[in-house]
Amino acid sequence: MSYKNISYTISHMFVMLFIYLFVAPRYSKPKTAAICIISFFAITIPNVLKLNIFPDSRLCYLLVTIYQIALTQLTGIFISVKRDSKALFVGLSASNYVIAGSIIAAIVHIFTGNVILCTVCCIATHIIILYTLYVKIHDIWIDYQKESVMGSWWKLCLIPVFFYCGFSSLTFFPFMIDDHPQNIPGVVLFIIAMFASHVIVLQYVSSESQRTAIYWQNALYESYIKGLENQYYLVEQSEKNLRILRHDMRHYSGLIDSLLDQGEYHEIKKVTEHINAVTDGNKVTRYCSNLIANTMLSSMMEKASSFEIEVQRDIIISKEIPVDSYEFAMVVANLFDNAINSVKDFAEKRKMIDIKIRCEQDHLLIHIKNAYENEIVFDSETGLPKSQKGKNHGFGMQGVQAFSDKIGGNMGCYCENDMFHIMLFAKFS
Repeated sequence: MSYKNISYTISHMFVMLFIYLFVAPRYSKPKTAAICIISFFAITIPNVLKLNIFPDSRLCYLLVTIYQIALTQLTGIFISVKRDSKALFVGLSASNYVIAGSIIAAIVHIFTGNVILCTVCCIATHIIILYTLYVKIHDIWIDYQKESVMGSWWKLCLIPVFFYCGFSSLTFFPFMIDDHPQNIPGVVLFIIAMFASHVIVLQYVSSESQRTAIYWQNALYESYIKGLENQYYLVEQSEKNLRILRHDMRHYSGLIDSLLDQGEYHEIKKVTEHINAVTDGNKVTRYCSNLIANTMLSSMMEKASSFEIEVQRDIIISKEIPVDSYEFAMVVANLFDNAINSVKDFAEKRKMIDIKIRCEQDHLLIHIKNAYENEIVFDSETGLPKSQKGKNHGFGMQGVQAFSDKIGGNMGCYCENDMFHIMLFAKFS
């Protein structure tokens, strides 16, 4: 029985090490390590019950194992930055990865009966698997847990759950692999299938992330190009109208001289007002100092104007900003576009958007509010409003959330006095 105690202890140690390394933590490293160490002892000590005190009791084995599984997964979720299904997926995967070491130890013990050799093989297997995974996927897993890509992972969590149940039924419960060594080939194939499936899942997640990023990058450039086209059109029209005005100025000058001779000062005032109106009407509006943001704002203001939406704006964006100008413009476009779509079908008096933007060297603030009619349903996991258009919509808000996470910002939504508010704030050092 001694090798089982050793094998289980080593497995529990490595599962906590895996969770410590692969879960994006919300606490400091020392506090996270302390929590994992406490959990290690809490799940290791009960081994005495199922392996030594009641070794023949299947009920004891089952109850203790369920307790150990629950505490292990709760530890991963508790220390994670978001405490969501992604953290659960990491914890479940950790249980599957370390079970491979225990199985190798059991197989070596069956054929050799050497406790020292099976212990060495167990530790070596755990180290090789952990080191390989750390080098290959550590940074990827940490980034995915912090981002909002793909939303919930509850369905993906079923993959490691079924693998763990399969391993348990073949090797530990209700019969130990020591008593049924004929299961060894099936167990080995099961281990290979587990690693292959996790690679496929990772590749799928990576490709999905890239697809979403490419989609929004293309959408951003498309909006940027349209904004440039709109500005070019406005400048071209303004230059044309001003050329006409310059051409006609000698006629206006002659008309004013004639009216002066006649003492028709009231008519002269009408002429000058007309000239000023033509000049003001051909002035290209500048919303901020940043070229990219100004282009995007021009495009969105043009869209709002086409729906006869009144936009109250308070915008200050520096020429040089501490975030990526294209990503920032995408965020503004997404939030502005959502507000436009919310009010475009309202009665004229409710067609109003209030937008406040501050983006300077030390901070970023975006606050947009608009009226709404239908009930807004907020996602319990992200706190963001759910899209009412189906599963292939709502990527814009996910992109905004990903941008907020990237710059270390805080994002929130709320409804007040029949107005929907969305705010994004970040402080820069």
